Amino acid sequence: KLCDVSKEEQVQALISEADSAMGGIDVLINNAGLGTSCKVVDMGDDEWSKVIDITLTGTFRMTRAALKLMHPRGKGVIVNNASVLGWRAQTEQAHYAAAKAGVMALTRCSALEAAEFGIRINAVAPSIAIHAFLKKSASEELLAKLSEKEAFGRGAEPWEVANVMIFLASDYSSYMTGEVVSVSSQRA
Repeated sequence: KLCDVSKEEQVQALISEADSAMGGIDVLINNAGLGTSCKVVDMGDDEWSKVIDITLTGTFRMTRAALKLMHPRGKGVIVNNASVLGWRAQTEQAHYAAAKAGVMALTRCSALEAAEFGIRINAVAPSIAIHAFLKKSASEELLAKLSEKEAFGRGAEPWEVANVMIFLASDYSSYMTGEVVSVSSQRA
C-alpha cells in the first residue's frame, strides 16, 4: 500500500492497518525521500519545504506513529534511510543534505528515548545507489560522474543497501541503537 508521508492521516491509516493486519509492528523501514537538484540561490521555499517535509518530517511522522504502538509491546526496530550527504557536501543538494542530516539526528535522538522500551532505531547512509527511480530522474552522464568517484567505480546495487537494512532489523544488531551505518565504498 502506498502512503504519502506528508499527510498525517495517511501515515496514521497505514500504521493502524499494518498493526491490525500483522498483530503488531516489529520492524519499520523509513525509506520515503525526495531529492531535486537546485542551487540555494535559485531555490524557492516550496522546493525546500517539499524535500524537507517528505524526507525528514515524513520519517518523523512514521517513527512517531510506530513508536506509539511499539512502546506498550516493549520491542521493535526502526531503520531509517539517511544518506552520506548528511555528512558530505554536494552542490545543488542543500535541501536534500539538510533533510538527510536531520534524519541522522532524529535517529540518534529517538533511539535514546526508545531504548528504555526495548526499541532500537538505526539508520543507513548510502552513497550513490543505482535504483529504478534514480535511473529515471537523473541523466546517465550524472550517474556515471557520481559512480566513477566511488572506490569501486560504481554505485551500490539496491540489494547491497537492503542487506545492511536487514542486518539492522535483525537480532544480529541487537546491541546497536542510534547508529548511522555508512553503506559506501568511500570516494576515490
